Amino acid sequence: MKARVVWVEAATMMGEAGSGHAIIMDGPPDHGGRNLGVRPMEMLLLGMGGCTEFDVLSILRKSRQQVSGCVVELEAKRSEADPKVFTEIHAHFIVSGRDLSEKHVSRAISLSADKYCSASIMLGATAKITHDYEIRDE
Repeated sequence: MKARVVWVEAATMMGEAGSGHAIIMDGPPDHGGRNLGVRPMEMLLLGMGGCTEFDVLSILRKSRQQVSGCVVELEAKRSEADPKVFTEIHAHFIVSGRDLSEKHVSRAISLSADKYCSASIMLGATAKITHDYEIRDE
């Protein structure tokens, strides 16, 4: 199973599931959002991507980093037997901006994974979660 979460603006993100469905996600409820036809397990994966991306963007903004784009590409493996829980999840971050500090990007991803992202921490109870990133200057 694969998914991709693209930051649109403010707290708005568009999740694209491997099945071809798309959903708009937001940070806090006061920013709005819509859910159209995504499968439940895909939604869990997209939820994790949206949760961690929201954290990373928030942490980078507080660090005064000039972020112009952020994408999290997720890939998961599931158990073959019921319940078919996630057993492995990999999150690849592509962070774009001007003069981004690798130290700040790495720290933001680590803080999200270890402290702030409830979805990652919850899914980590059954899945081995790994992360990596790339920085693109714009």
